[in-house]
Amino acid sequence: MCRLQFLFFRVFLLHALHIVFCNALTATPPPYGQLSVSGTKLVGSNGQPVQLIGNSLFWHQFQGQYWNADTVKALKCNWNANVVRAAVGVDLERGYMSDPTSAYNLAVAVIEAAISQGMYVIVDWHSHEAHADKAVEFFTKIAKAYGSYPHVLYETFNEPLQGVSWTNILVPYHKKVIAAIRALDAKNVIILGTPTWCQDVDLASQNPIKEYKNLVYTFHFYASTHFVNGLGAKLQTAINNGLPIFVTEYGTCAADGNGNIDTNSISSWWTLLDNLKISYLNWAISDKSESCSALKPGTPAANVGVSSAWTTSGNLVAAHDKKKSTGVSCNGATPARGSSSANSGKPAAAKKPPAKPAAAKKPPAKSSKAAPAKKPKSKSG
Repeated sequence: MCRLQFLFFRVFLLHALHIVFCNALTATPPPYGQLSVSGTKLVGSNGQPVQLIGNSLFWHQFQGQYWNADTVKALKCNWNANVVRAAVGVDLERGYMSDPTSAYNLAVAVIEAAISQGMYVIVDWHSHEAHADKAVEFFTKIAKAYGSYPHVLYETFNEPLQGVSWTNILVPYHKKVIAAIRALDAKNVIILGTPTWCQDVDLASQNPIKEYKNLVYTFHFYASTHFVNGLGAKLQTAINNGLPIFVTEYGTCAADGNGNIDTNSISSWWTLLDNLKISYLNWAISDKSESCSALKPGTPAANVGVSSAWTTSGNLVAAHDKKKSTGVSCNGATPARGSSSANSGKPAAAKKPPAKPAAAKKPPAKSSKAAPAKKPKSKSG
């Protein structure tokens, strides 16, 4: 009887070890190691200022075909991106509010692909409305599963609408979500959305959140709607007031996702951001038929790295980003100038279960099926 029990125990142990090792997530150290915030700068593990440069994915429920390892690898190898943004759609059809399991699983696919590739990943709560309890639920799961990896950054509120009070609404909201994340992840950077579609960083700079470390504040712009000599004044005011800024989303076109590609304006913005050492990600890896999409309609995930599949905007962004020192290469993460690779990663762990700017971006209509400002691809394509 004892021998039989021993055999059963041995079989059980071997099965458990098989599950653990077969599901182990292989982590490649990210180029700058553990990120933190010092003054107005994002810094790497050696304390030197760094820039994250890359691409944002589109709302998961409308362009989920790109939420996979093929896309993430192509962004690193063919676009020279050291960061990818997973824009987890919260509202609208098939968003997190109605289908949290699908949203979480797609986020996991991108997070794990980025960790494997040695890239940073921004987990973005992509909503124009506050859903504090659901945000806490979502980020608690993410932080519990992936908070030990230095690759992960959290973006707690994509684009609060115009007129939403920073002090009375957004600060309490952010503090609630930050507290949930910090209960599980004490180090990784948290990115905070600001009023008026993340344009009013000057208002946030008047009353920043001081109770927590490693916080940065979101600034968004669209090059043919917003200009350095206009909206750029808000950015400069925030920096002058000591607020660390992160551009988690920018477009080469107009704020509605369409219009002309303004090469002069985007060049001015890139120059300003580079001079200030501010990180930025382009909107969006999408094949939707609009100007800001990086991919031509019908492009499969396998061709995200093929230049003939890129739109005018995609080619412009890729050409710019390829000139940057991002610390990555197709053969794995490579230390960039001024970065330190020593102890920058963490050992692989078992995979866990799954003045007002002109023509400001308009909010989505109130209908539950209304499209957001940058309208997602409809069911009919």
